[in-house]
Parts: sequence; C-alpha cells; structure tokens
Amino acid sequence: MGNEVKGAVRAGDHRHQGKILLESSEIIFRGADFRLRIPFTEMCEVTAADGELRIKTKSGVTVFAVGGTAEKWREKILHPKTRAQKLGVNAGTRVQLAGVFDADFLNELKANKSAIVQNDGFGSPEITFLAVAAKHSLAAIAKHAKEMKGAQALWVVYPKGKKEITEVDVISAGRKTGLRDVKVVGFSATHTALKFVLPLEKR
Repeated sequence: MGNEVKGAVRAGDHRHQGKILLESSEIIFRGADFRLRIPFTEMCEVTAADGELRIKTKSGVTVFAVGGTAEKWREKILHPKTRAQKLGVNAGTRVQLAGVFDADFLNELKANKSAIVQNDGFGSPEITFLAVAAKHSLAAIAKHAKEMKGAQALWVVYPKGKKEITEVDVISAGRKTGLRDVKVVGFSATHTALKFVLPLEKR
C-alpha cells in the first residue's frame, strides 16, 4: 500500500487537479482528464520545497503539489525500503520457509542476516512464508495457523493476476482458520504476499 493525497500536478504549461499516490516503486497521478505514472527508475532528480515535489526525468520536470508530505515523499523515493524491510524481516529475524521460493529471495534473506529456522520448538519462527501455487494449496494455512503463537506472522505468497487463485481466496482461507489479514505487499513482478496474524484476543 502506498500514500495518497489530493493535490495538483504541473507538467509543462498545464496544471491538473486530482489524486497523487506514492507507491513502492512509482508515483501516480489520477485526474478527471489527465493521468500520469513515473517509475522511480526513470527519475533523474527529486527535490522538495514549499510543499512541492519536483521530479526531473529525461522528458522534463513534473511538479507535484502535495503539501506537507513533499519532503517525506522525497526521502521515500530516494531511499525506498527493500523487499525484506517491507515484509518485516530484519537482521536476526527468525524466518521459516514453507514451499518453493526463488533464489533471489533466499539470497536476500541471507544478505539481510535473518535466521532461517524450523518450527521445532528450538528455533520458533517469528515469520513464516508460505508459497502457494493454486487454490487447493491454501489448505496448508490451517496447519500453520495451529502452530502460531503470540505476535508470530504468516505471509502467504501467491501468483499475481491468476483466476486460479485470487486475493479473495487467500483472505477467505486465512479467516476460516481464525487468522486476521493485516497487510498486502507486492512480493515480486509475478507474486503478491498477504500477511496474517493471530487476533489480539488469541495471543
């Protein structure tokens, strides 16, 4: 999830009113007659002053009037969180992996100095990542839900934009086990991650 404000954008001699969204890898403007999307990778320079966020690309300078969030957004653009940080994985975090994950994610966990453990009572995980490929695989959520204690988290990682398994399917499967869905993160270009935790009264 990103940040959203009502504001204006100025591109060239034209000014438009609408909604401005700062996502994890791009800034988006949505107006009644004008829309714009600028990925972080296309930005050459980003500055903030007087409530305005000025973004320079190869095609010119675009000014976003976002008020008091200008400086905060500049920092987020120039210093975006890593995937591990978005998933709550820090150095020393005990992580359990269930299912198949790509080498990039495994290398990222190692580089982040997290500890990959088994839920065997000796190295109880703080976060479990469950990879599912199809709707029938969601049955595994129940098994992990029974093992969860306290503030432990379960991230279900599933294919993005597939009819065979949707966000509604994942949320429904998690809620049936008594878990609460609290966050969604873009895991990769092809997958989404949805976070479940125990309700406060069950911790």
